[in-house]
Amino acid sequence: MKTSRFIIAFFLFTTTLFAQNDKDPVLMTINGTPIHRSEFVYLYNKNNADNVLDKRSLNDYLELFENFKLKVIEAEAEGMDTTKAFRDEFLGYRQQLTPPYLTDTVLRNKLERQAYNRLKKEIDVDHILIRVAPNASPADTLKAYNEIMAIRKRVTKNRIEKVVKKSLFGKKIQEKILPPENFETVAREVSQDPSVAENGGHLGYITGFMTIYPFECAAYHTPLDSVSMPVRTLYGYHLIKVNGIRPSRGEVHVAHIMIFAQKGSPDSVMAAAKHRIDSIYTLLQKGADFATLARRFSQDRGSAVNGGILPWFGTGFMVKSFEDTAFALNKGEISKPFQTIYGWHIMKMLDKRPLASFAQKRTEIDRRIQYDVRSQMIADSFSNKLKKEYNFQVDPNALAQILQLAEKFAIQDSAFKRVAQQLNAPIASYAGVQLTQQEFIKFLEAHPNDTKATIAGFINNRWGQFVSSELMSYENSQLEHKYPDFANLVREYHDGILLFDISNKEVWDKATKDTIGLKNYFNTHKNNYIWKEPHFKGMILYCKNEAVKRKAMDLLKKAPSDSVVSYIIHHLNQNTVLVRIDQGIFAKGDNPAVDKLIFHEGFFNPDSSFPIVFYKGKILKQPDSYADVKGLVTADYQNYLDAEWIKKLRKKYPIVVNQKVLATIKEN
Repeated sequence: MKTSRFIIAFFLFTTTLFAQNDKDPVLMTINGTPIHRSEFVYLYNKNNADNVLDKRSLNDYLELFENFKLKVIEAEAEGMDTTKAFRDEFLGYRQQLTPPYLTDTVLRNKLERQAYNRLKKEIDVDHILIRVAPNASPADTLKAYNEIMAIRKRVTKNRIEKVVKKSLFGKKIQEKILPPENFETVAREVSQDPSVAENGGHLGYITGFMTIYPFECAAYHTPLDSVSMPVRTLYGYHLIKVNGIRPSRGEVHVAHIMIFAQKGSPDSVMAAAKHRIDSIYTLLQKGADFATLARRFSQDRGSAVNGGILPWFGTGFMVKSFEDTAFALNKGEISKPFQTIYGWHIMKMLDKRPLASFAQKRTEIDRRIQYDVRSQMIADSFSNKLKKEYNFQVDPNALAQILQLAEKFAIQDSAFKRVAQQLNAPIASYAGVQLTQQEFIKFLEAHPNDTKATIAGFINNRWGQFVSSELMSYENSQLEHKYPDFANLVREYHDGILLFDISNKEVWDKATKDTIGLKNYFNTHKNNYIWKEPHFKGMILYCKNEAVKRKAMDLLKKAPSDSVVSYIIHHLNQNTVLVRIDQGIFAKGDNPAVDKLIFHEGFFNPDSSFPIVFYKGKILKQPDSYADVKGLVTADYQNYLDAEWIKKLRKKYPIVVNQKVLATIKEN
């Protein structure tokens, strides 16, 4: 398989993949690595809120861009782009971006729109099924087809009945024209659909996605009161009769109360269920709350806990009698008890809404297409486009050799493997890539035979899958070449991961862990951290009562200096919260208790649950140490490390800017 080869190629030639054509000149080189004009303009536009290319902002951004690329090149020099963690994260993100580029967008859009248009219409249908397996022999297929055509003639063509009448002159034969046979009668006689005994072939109203796609297409293409030509599905041949067409009824939101009594239950069970549902209905008529009764009595426990409320539904989601009752109700109306095959129900109409717009339904439609034969149609169409684009050629003789071998030996047999090892001739080619017999044989061995399929059918099916997989993998590897917007996104994420990893190593993590460096930086730059007003450094303790305060004050004397708060909390708040503590460095306005107790300003009203408040700490005119302003010092120290690091990188990796190319950006 070429999938792994294409992935390896991606990592070996990342720069080549991201490179552009002659219309995209090199803006600069960093240590000989070319950086193209398009990359700079893309990132500039993305980071420039005004999206205006003025000379000053461009020059400022040029320096930032150079610093960014220097760090990325340093990360690559350190091999950060070769680690498993990087590859997994990068390929995972790239994979999320590929679907829109690896599909037949035109066909997908067409099928989405077609599906929505069908959801707008509901078709009442009958059908007759004559079964024939998807992999049936030509003889069996023809037999089934002739049978379904004969049935179609019975339900669509007038009949001629010959009647013998006696007269004075003897017997006379007269012909009587009769209408076609009744569809339901014929369905009950010949249809091989197991449900025909119950429904007489009547499926009721259907809409988009309710039936398999070929059946759906035939139903929507058959005129009212007409019978379709035979329709082939994976079940066999169907005849479809269209009885009615109506606009979508939209969706309803209902609650129900249900008493189980499935069809076929003993008469005593059915009578008891009817008596119980009637009793509940009587309570509703007297003004009882529907939701309360549903929670108490409904035997549909899944909805009972929510007051009987069901999810929104439309045609085809519930049994016909339930749906028809729902759509017949007005908002707020409660039905009389009615029966379905599951039991007895009382329903309350909560709300109704029309079919949502295409924009609102599109995500749902697309999701349903993914689990429908339509998705295979899209995949096949895209594969055919790739075959044409990349001049896909197959050697039929090389493919026939494998078929002959598979017809002689089972693919999993050692005899097949032994002979197959000798087959390694070219079997197909595309875009300069050559596929061999051995590659297809390995694919066959990895995907065992479907015992229901003929050998020829199996080989043809797997060949299609193999070719599609190869073409998709190759196309995936070419996306950066073909689609600049995709290349920009992928490169941005590629460089972004490396920037984060190298910056974390050289700046962020280093600054956080370098205690000595932080102290020295603070001591050298103390004037940067002078406070305009004094701060309180310490803790405020909010106690349940005076006894808790005394215990807290005693614990303060014993507590380790590096864990005072946790020590007090551990000893006092064992079974219940007796004390709350605010600890930190507070300026005026940061904490009402600090303002009142320490700075003697403002208003503080203690919580009635913790009315006793005291503090421990001191007032500082300026920070004692870097720890008092650790966040600020750390941020400044990181900036310092970053600046020093950039100086080293600029010495290490020479930058050459093509001023002529830069001028073309400024002109635009």
